[in-house]
Amino acid sequence: MTRSDIISVLGPVDEAVIADIALTGASVEELREAFAWIGADEALVNEGHAMPGARVAKLIEILEPPEDEPEAPGAMEQGGGE
Repeated sequence: MTRSDIISVLGPVDEAVIADIALTGASVEELREAFAWIGADEALVNEGHAMPGARVAKLIEILEPPEDEPEAPGAMEQGGGE
């Protein structure tokens, strides 16, 4: 998959992300599938789509932001005024 293939699916994206995606060996179709899963995973499951394969799962991992990112400063302080 080329840089332009990746950009055609994702739009403008960081060069490091492009490199990570290219290293997976995935196809453009697999990238499209991963992008669809990120946007509507619950809907795809409800429609009976099979769970993503290994390469698609790796693409999802690359594209999704980490779940353990810290919240915005001060977000934890609201409501705790002890």
